[in-house]
Amino acid sequence: MKKKLVNNPDHVVEEMVEGIVLAAPDKLTKIEGYNVVVRKDSPNEKVALVSGGGSGHEPTHAGFVGEGMLDGAIAGDVFTSPTPDAVFEAIKAVDGGKGVLLVVKNYTGDVMNFEMAAEMAEAEGIEVDHVVVDDDVAVEDSLYTTGRRGVAGTIFVHKIAGAKAEAGADLAEVKEVAEKVIENVKTKGMALYPCRVPSADESTFTLDEDEIELGIGIHGEPGTERTEIMKADDIVDELLGSVIEDIPYQSGDDVALMINGMGGTPLMELFVANRRANQILEEKGINIYKTFVGEYMTSLEMAGLSITLLKLDDEMKELLDAPTEINIMK
Repeated sequence: MKKKLVNNPDHVVEEMVEGIVLAAPDKLTKIEGYNVVVRKDSPNEKVALVSGGGSGHEPTHAGFVGEGMLDGAIAGDVFTSPTPDAVFEAIKAVDGGKGVLLVVKNYTGDVMNFEMAAEMAEAEGIEVDHVVVDDDVAVEDSLYTTGRRGVAGTIFVHKIAGAKAEAGADLAEVKEVAEKVIENVKTKGMALYPCRVPSADESTFTLDEDEIELGIGIHGEPGTERTEIMKADDIVDELLGSVIEDIPYQSGDDVALMINGMGGTPLMELFVANRRANQILEEKGINIYKTFVGEYMTSLEMAGLSITLLKLDDEMKELLDAPTEINIMK
């Protein structure tokens, strides 16, 4: 059984959220009685952005609460959707009278609970809308969702829609740019080793030492294909090839590239993957406008990575470059 740096699995999410807020007490606050993190200066006179989901994906979601990105984030139990009442509390806390946009990853529980919370807020006179992120090209339907899963591409929705809201756009305009990002962002991931949730004795799936899993999600679920271990360049070829096939890229297109660690992958290996991704895109005449390498949306201690491409236009470039307090997105 693997070791975990926890006190009690039943309290790990609450203790984590408290620790997040204590790391930036001048910027963040926790809503009493809920695992919800909001900007300390909330509410602001702008469209507010709220996201959330199960815990275990850190820094997603609370790590992206700050000026220029999210106004609030809800942490469910590990790999479990947050409850509607917790989402409702987040909406109320951040609403500044300009409306609230919910950014929801495409998992059945998340979609249902965020939509219920939106209805609760609307009954109290708060204007709420939502978008659903489904950037994973690996599967069309899975254990957790109907349609494609929402994975690391969600971070680009947070950044670009957050910048649009910060610039004073109205709710319809913020939703429109968020949907544009969703239409143009694609991701695929893989695992070298699985993960184990704190309350479980066994990993979420098993891999032999000479096996890897392609097409994994972010909840510890198995992928779409199990194969023998490959060299880093071959893994990147497979992942990025699937992503590029999914959107008709043309020579001269501009993209943002994200090499995302799944939680237990050394930065050394992520940079090796980034090297190969750059080679592939250069060969195809696709221009990398901005690169992000690091841990953005993880799956506990899973070893592996995902690769995300966002096809950019001028508006998205400007918003991607807009100021934010979140250092890993600068």
